[in-house]
Amino acid sequence: MPRLDPQSLPQHIDRLYRAAWALCGSPHDAEDLVQETFTRVLARPRFVRGEGELAYLMQALRNTFLSQRRTAARRPRSASATLEEVEPVDPRAGARPEEALQAREVLAAISALAEGQRLALIAVDVVGLSYREAAAALGTREATIATRVFRAREQLARELDRDRRAAPADHEAQPRPHLAPERKLQERGGVLASETTHGS
Repeated sequence: MPRLDPQSLPQHIDRLYRAAWALCGSPHDAEDLVQETFTRVLARPRFVRGEGELAYLMQALRNTFLSQRRTAARRPRSASATLEEVEPVDPRAGARPEEALQAREVLAAISALAEGQRLALIAVDVVGLSYREAAAALGTREATIATRVFRAREQLARELDRDRRAAPADHEAQPRPHLAPERKLQERGGVLASETTHGS
């Protein structure tokens, strides 16, 4: 089995950061999650099975997130900032404020999805894994991933439409044609992943 090369990790940071943000709903927590994931991965030699480095790192990110959540559930609850109270500093999109705003909106909406749908959508549409790779990373069947991604896209498109209708009207904005839910998600969330591969 090939050994995970620590020198290759920086090339995956952007995708894992966006995946972590979608999981956590907070850019600050996303930074912490990625850092903790890399700390765990680098603690000892790792060997990549089957689907490659990105799928392996997605699995590590998911396991670290679940571990942190279990730990947090055992601690006394304290007041925490909501996404709206956090000023996101995302160096990856600082030069494109409109795209950064769209990414923030989409990532926040993803973080509110049911867990199974959220993880599947992040693996496929944020990280860019194929359905087969996502199934391996999340420990489920390819058909399950396909179903969860479809339902997640539908739900996300509805939420984004609801938010857009609830926002104050922009009289200067030009009317936009109706888009199918999947195309609408890809249009508004296109900044989430530089490349998305579907199917096996």
